[in-house]
Amino acid sequence: MLERDDQGRKVAQRAPWFLLAPGLLFLVAFFFFPLYSLGRMALSSRTSRFAEPAFSWEWSNFNNAFSKYGDQFGRSFLYAALATLLSLVIAYPLAYVIAFRGGRFKNVLLGLVVVPFFTNFLIRTLAWKTILGDQGTVVGFFRDVGLLSSSGTLLRTPLAVVGGLTYNFLPFMVLPIYVALEKIDARLVDAARDLYSNTWRAFRKVVFPLSLPGVFAGSLLVFIPAAGDFVNAYYLGNAQTSMIGSVVQNQFLVQSDYPVAAALSFVFMAIVMVIVIGYARVLGTEDIA
Repeated sequence: MLERDDQGRKVAQRAPWFLLAPGLLFLVAFFFFPLYSLGRMALSSRTSRFAEPAFSWEWSNFNNAFSKYGDQFGRSFLYAALATLLSLVIAYPLAYVIAFRGGRFKNVLLGLVVVPFFTNFLIRTLAWKTILGDQGTVVGFFRDVGLLSSSGTLLRTPLAVVGGLTYNFLPFMVLPIYVALEKIDARLVDAARDLYSNTWRAFRKVVFPLSLPGVFAGSLLVFIPAAGDFVNAYYLGNAQTSMIGSVVQNQFLVQSDYPVAAALSFVFMAIVMVIVIGYARVLGTEDIA
């Protein structure tokens, strides 16, 4: 009897590892091994354009990432931060209305939010290239009202790149904030009003703090892919608005300089990790009870 109990206890202790095994194997095969391969490539050197890079502990690839492409790194994170801020300003009121005022139309409104995902990312970006073109209606309207000069343009500017990033990643901000707001018990707001709190104070003290997990998640879902994006910078910007994603794409697919491209990717991941950890410490990641 005791042996059977000991056996059952051992099986119970090992059960979590059996449950974790598929996920761990997946991470090893499709995350850690590719990461190891990327790191080995980043420390390799290229003898000629078409030769296989040789592993040689070439740390200079990382130095070149900062010395040669510092502007692209700074531009990428600046554009991503602006796109994240704009997405938050647009998404929060929209998610608030859907969550608290949507009523029986909530599903329809959420469907409209994700409708752009039914179209390919590249096609959506090319559509914005047409919309913001010099002969487009948007530029014509801005020229008519005096916001642009007769030779003014929107395409191939930082404004176009940030606008494209905001548009393409906006749903990633709306949905997490909506989920966080949907979980809030409306009776808490009623209780705040019963305690002589006005609408703005109730929002500031009750609703917004409880929605911070959604804001945190949405900000990461927008900032990280926006910082690494190269499609918007390529089609909506110019040589002076190129981002680090454009450089990595060029080094991998055009220049075939795999060590430099891998080093740039590693540096980018490291900077993003530091930003995410700092942001998590400031805003927090746990649900507020």
